[in-house]
Amino acid sequence: MRRNHEQHQLAGVGWLRASVLGANDGIVSTSSLIIGVAAAHADRSSVLLSGFAGLVAGAMSMATGEYVSVHSQADTEAAALDQEREELQDDFAGEHRELTDIYVNRGLDAKLADQVAGQLMAHDALAAHARDELGLSAESGARPLQAAAASAASFAAGALIPLLVAAVANPTYLIACTVAASLICLLFLGGMSAKVGGANVTTGALRVAWWSAVAMGVTAGVGALFGTVTR
Repeated sequence: MRRNHEQHQLAGVGWLRASVLGANDGIVSTSSLIIGVAAAHADRSSVLLSGFAGLVAGAMSMATGEYVSVHSQADTEAAALDQEREELQDDFAGEHRELTDIYVNRGLDAKLADQVAGQLMAHDALAAHARDELGLSAESGARPLQAAAASAASFAAGALIPLLVAAVANPTYLIACTVAASLICLLFLGGMSAKVGGANVTTGALRVAWWSAVAMGVTAGVGALFGTVTR
């Protein structure tokens, strides 16, 4: 019986994991901020204003940090390609031998490796070296604007959860509802992140939820202390 080939979609795993982590950050930071302000006995409008400000500030911070980081990566990749382009112009035969050695080390016999290197370099020498020597490709290349937008969007999506809960919850139970909703979402996202990374789902989910609960507890304590001192 003929088996169908599996369709592997590993190219999107990195983006999915980054989006999940961004949403985690949005939930943890915004819920902690809301809980801290609420614990200081602030009214609902102040709590929501603080939460919304945290959402905007966090999303912009994530976008800026990701843009700078990925742009630096893009600059490094561009410099490596420029260097490789010069090496191909100065010593094409040497670069051919280098690519042949790479294929030999990957398991091809010397003759076949030489033929493969020759054909690939005849087609596009720079692309062949970028892919097999430098580990670069069009699919994996750094995209600063895309990375910045994805980070900001995922953070904002996560931050909306505790913000919406705080907006509709009874003021008496605002902190409890925010904690409960945030931890439920974090358990789900932590499990998803672990599954994407091939780790144990239960352990990953509980780890994220535990440290997030610690963060909320610390900010709640600080908020309560500040509220007591200033009253």
